[in-house]
Amino acid sequence: MNKLTGLLASCTLALLGSTAFAQEVTLKLGHLANEDNIWHKAVTRFAEEVDTLTEGRVAVEIYPNESLGKEIDLINGMQLGTADMTITGESLQNWAPKAALLALPYAYKSLEHMDEVASGEIGDQIEAEIIEKADIRPLTYFARGPRNLSANREITTPDDLDGFKLRVPNVPLFVAAWQALGANPTPMAFSEVFTSLQNGTIEGQENPLALFKSGGFYEVQSVVNRTEHVRSWIYLAISERSWGRLSEEDQAALMEAAERTQTYERELFTADEEALVADLEGRGVTFHDVDQAAFAEGAREAVLGAVDEEIRPLAEEIFSR
Repeated sequence: MNKLTGLLASCTLALLGSTAFAQEVTLKLGHLANEDNIWHKAVTRFAEEVDTLTEGRVAVEIYPNESLGKEIDLINGMQLGTADMTITGESLQNWAPKAALLALPYAYKSLEHMDEVASGEIGDQIEAEIIEKADIRPLTYFARGPRNLSANREITTPDDLDGFKLRVPNVPLFVAAWQALGANPTPMAFSEVFTSLQNGTIEGQENPLALFKSGGFYEVQSVVNRTEHVRSWIYLAISERSWGRLSEEDQAALMEAAERTQTYERELFTADEEALVADLEGRGVTFHDVDQAAFAEGAREAVLGAVDEEIRPLAEEIFSR
């Protein structure tokens, strides 16, 4: 082989490699919120950032309103290779026990306290276990507004909850906490909540205000009781299968896009929490202050008792900070 032939062969191989590298990847991202929710706005920005940073090599298609499946279905799909990305949090404890720490009732005293844990050593441990045991990789996290209990009456103390039927997500910690407070919690998919409230199958539900609004629950619930029982975060996550399909350069681009998206989402979150109260009051919803200390006291031991023994020391550390 002469030098010219060798040079042409080398160029051909380089071109083929470059073409393979530039091949497009499409990532399907499903989530439960509607198009007005800040999560949807945030992941829309994420998709734009990914497109820019990868120069079009990676596209993110977004499916809101559980149109790609319910949360647990999406997690299963990500593990099986039928879905790529989602926004998920404490539901991951079904695979990775430390994910329960994302949403310990009454454990996080403020948004700053939550940020300290989520971005620190405990947060790193949680993410590592999710990758190892759930085959899902958190890219960044979003703050969630505190969860409040909605009903068609005011609830001030745990004594007012005797037998109260409410929907909770499929999270054992939530079930244990509400049972300890005297309620009758029922795990249920988010998409089933409105109809169940409407027909009286349940009397109330607990969610951040953003999901209370996006779910249209103000049409069938007149009171938001400010229990603020859970401050938590939630991950923008990708399946390990899908992550492995990306080049190192595009993996780095997704991480950069996620970091930019976190900053954008926090700006939306701060403004949205204030606007949500005003909007819901305008729709006829009243906000009622509760005896949070009584709720916290009634729930704490049940929460710690429901945490897996292997992560109980971490839970106790969070409570004590």
